[in-house]
Order: sequence, then structure tokens, then C-alpha cells
Amino acid sequence: MSERSLHAKKIVIKIGTSILKSHGESFSYNEHERICQAVHGLILKGYQPVLVSSGAIALGMKSCGLKKRPKEMAQLQACAAIGQGKLMHAYESFFSKKKVHTAQLLLTRDGLEDRKRFLCARNTLETLIKMNILPIVNENDTVAVEEIAFGDNDILSVHVAHLVGADLLINLSDAEGFLLKDGTRVREVTAESEIENKLYAHLADAKREETVGGMRAKLKAARVAMRLGIPFLIVNGHRRNILQDIIAGKDVGTLFIAADAKKGLRRKWIAFSAMQHGTLVVDDGAYRALLVGKKSLLPGGIVKIKGIFEEGQVVELETAKGRVFGRGVVHYNNAELERIIGKRTDQIEAILGRKSRDEVIHRNDLVIWEE
Repeated sequence: MSERSLHAKKIVIKIGTSILKSHGESFSYNEHERICQAVHGLILKGYQPVLVSSGAIALGMKSCGLKKRPKEMAQLQACAAIGQGKLMHAYESFFSKKKVHTAQLLLTRDGLEDRKRFLCARNTLETLIKMNILPIVNENDTVAVEEIAFGDNDILSVHVAHLVGADLLINLSDAEGFLLKDGTRVREVTAESEIENKLYAHLADAKREETVGGMRAKLKAARVAMRLGIPFLIVNGHRRNILQDIIAGKDVGTLFIAADAKKGLRRKWIAFSAMQHGTLVVDDGAYRALLVGKKSLLPGGIVKIKGIFEEGQVVELETAKGRVFGRGVVHYNNAELERIIGKRTDQIEAILGRKSRDEVIHRNDLVIWEE
């Protein structure tokens, strides 16, 4: 096990529905108490945990006597509405007896895509941590629709780790970590390329009745976490004392070692949380200038525009061969860019009648994945 976890203080723990169930029960209060005991053990040792907890829909199903996860959105949202209060009551009932209080945060993706709302959520979480309150985060399933949903709590947990500046993200899973087809556990993943080039070939997800995640979703979350500089650990959440084993530095699970992410908080928001409104396709020369020369993007290097966007919104960058390699904040809207792509910067004002600036995307507002 890497020593990274030993130095972690602020830890986000993702607790899936499958960890909170037992044979014959969609939600087990005994399993829930076991996890809470382990989290409380971390608090006593001076760690600052933040929980991303599933279980609301499962508790709603349990209350309604449902054996299978509903397929209709209205039924899922109804189950979430029934179960969310019960889930928080279970957490508060346990931790209040230990003189630790909890706080509920329900998030949707659009709440983090806006920069001001992102900062508000971050400030709330930071304040709760300073107050020694245990934040319990879940997706706001009662109002989330496909356009604003995270999709699963694996990716939500990365958003939360990003928000709080976590030192470690622990994903409590059904598996001992990522297992190859021969059963071998992958102990460490040191580069994002290993996920696509090696691990994807060994996926064998099984469908579940109460959950929507799986190992594919966890790999997707791991890739983003690595890119953001957050160590991501998949472990077996059913194992006794698993959290204590982690902080003791034992060789458990699969650790996705974070990249040396030197991006500031705003650039990380651009890279991950901000909504993408369109795409700029650039030629090979512009791609090399952005990647190797560390330059800003000028109109002359753009060959095609996709989507509708306004000045100040975030767009993706794509090579002529169709590979997305970055993101940035544009200084012209799509209609204006259509008129100036391929042009020199000294032609912008004559064409548009105004000139915001030479750069379509300034270097400071640009994130390149390969950096």
C-alpha cells in the first residue's frame, strides 16, 4: 500500500448501496452501523471524513416492500423522497450518540457547473468540516433528471473530493479492488493510460437490482480523480476494519495514484465541473502550440466549430482526428468565431467590428489533458 494514505487527513468515503445491504434486505441497519463505527474510529484519530452515501432509494424500496429497483423515473424519485430522510435519521441517530453531528448535502450536476454555485457548495463543505460536523452527501434524486444527474455516486464522490480538496478518496466496493480475469488483484495504477490500455479489457460487470454503478463506473471515476490529483482507492467495503487497515498503510484494494496535478482550483473546475457548451476543432499546428509551446489558442488554428455557446462559457478542444484533448473558456461566441476562424488576429476587429482580445482561449483559461 502506498504511503499516500498515511499522510491523508481529509478523506472522502463513498458508500455504495451494496455495502449497506445484506442477504434478503435492500438496506441493513446492522451493516450501516458497522460502517458508522469505522468512520467514527477515523474521527477519533483526527481524520476529517466526508461521506458520499447511497441508500436512499434502497430504504424507500424497503419501506414500500419493493424487491426490485423501479425502472420508471417517477418511481425512483418517489423511493428517494421516502428514503432520504430515513437515511439521514440513521446517520444522525448513530453519530449524535457519539457527540458528532451530521449535515445533509443533496447535489445535482448543474449546481456545480456554475462557478458561483460551485464555490458556494465548497464553502459550505469547508465550513462544516471546520465545525467538526460530518457531511453526508448524496445526489438529489428527487429532482435529478438525465440532463442534470451525476449518473452514479462514484462520479459524485469525485466531485465532492474535488470540492473539499481531499487527500484521499476511498470507494467501498463489493470487490477486493480491481481484479484481472484470472483473479489477480491490481495493487496500483500509476498512469491514466493503464486504465484504457489494460484494465478495460478485464471488465465483467454484473447487473444489480438496487444499484446503478459497477466497476466500469469506478474506472471512469478513477480516471477523473487521477487527472485532478486525488488518490483514488477501491477496496472491499464488506471487510471488517477495512478503513483502519487503509490508514495503517496495509496492502489492500487498488490504488489509482494521482497525477502531479499543479492546476489551480479554477482550472480544475474548468477541467471537470464546468458545463461543456461546444467544441473547437484545431489543426495540427495549433495542437502542437497548445501542448508543446504552452501557447494560447488563436483563431488561425481553429478549423471547425461545433455547438452553440456564449463568450465566457467552457468548450472542449478536439484534434482534426477527433480526439478531445482539453477544455477552455472562450472569449467569443460561436457566431463570432464562425466569422474569424482561420484568420489572423489583426483581422478580427475589421471582421467583427470589435475585438475582445487576440486569444480565443487564453492560456490561463486553458486545461490540456496531456500536461
